[in-house]
Amino acid sequence: MLKKLSMKLLGAATAMTMMAGMATAADWRAWNIHNEGHPNFGGMNKFAELVEKETGGEIKLQVFHGGVLGSQPDALEQVRAGAIEAGNFNLGPIGPMVKEANLVSLPFIFKSVPHMFRVLDGEAGDIISKAMADAGIMPIAWFDAGARSFYAQKEIKTPADVKGLKIRVMNNNLYTAMISAMGGNPSPMAFSEVQQALKTGVVDGAENNFPSYKNVGHFEVTKNYSLSEHLIIPECICVNTAKFNALSPAMQASVKKAAQEAALYQRELWAVQSDKARKDVEAAGIMVNEIADKGPFQSAMDSVYADYLKANPDMQKLVDLAKSTK
Repeated sequence: MLKKLSMKLLGAATAMTMMAGMATAADWRAWNIHNEGHPNFGGMNKFAELVEKETGGEIKLQVFHGGVLGSQPDALEQVRAGAIEAGNFNLGPIGPMVKEANLVSLPFIFKSVPHMFRVLDGEAGDIISKAMADAGIMPIAWFDAGARSFYAQKEIKTPADVKGLKIRVMNNNLYTAMISAMGGNPSPMAFSEVQQALKTGVVDGAENNFPSYKNVGHFEVTKNYSLSEHLIIPECICVNTAKFNALSPAMQASVKKAAQEAALYQRELWAVQSDKARKDVEAAGIMVNEIADKGPFQSAMDSVYADYLKANPDMQKLVDLAKSTK
């Protein structure tokens, strides 16, 4: 009788242990717009691999690439609501919902990609991260997305070259203001529509980084890529704030470590692929135009900054922090 009772108790204890394991383990889902071959595809897969390793299997992450869980605006809302636990997002479209994130969308706010990372690793980055976390999307690592430059049929080497051109931009008032300040006609539209718009003349040009310019074939319908490098907008690995805060401090540290190691890996991939993309489009006959003096472009943005800071005076501190970062 005692033996049977002991076996029952042992069985119950085993079941409880299994249930506890099931309760503590978590299956997370992550969104990514990019497909195989893009640095962020590799970066997010590395994050999934590392987060399982660092948490001892307590968190298992499945990454859904190619935007199969929805568009970026849809995915942002799903992460904020906790329907998706994580995502790889560009900060440009986050600006309209978290104004502190708009710092990165101010034209020429960063001197270079390394300067951008130094800003994000300092006080300005802390302020942006807190504001995003308060909105439900907590950044835990920063990806490289290069510098965005203009491409069109004609070369663009001064602001005057933009005058009268219809330029596709992402949907953010700062980007439309940037084009308008140079006398151009901003045309916000979905990225998926740009190839056809360039081909048919609906727009005269667009702006993006080398890998995007090459990988989606925009180099096939334009002749000039001009290195204005007017926007240096990072991407993030972001997680749902509530689900991250529900983790133990040790587990939070493990998830952050995994994300930051994955980000370093992504930056290495980006450097290699960006260089290759530039060489590929040059080999295809695209003229890559250096711009020795970006001063006229920067001066053309004075009205953009003035109008933006007049409407958002509390952003002055962030702007000052970015500009004073060496």
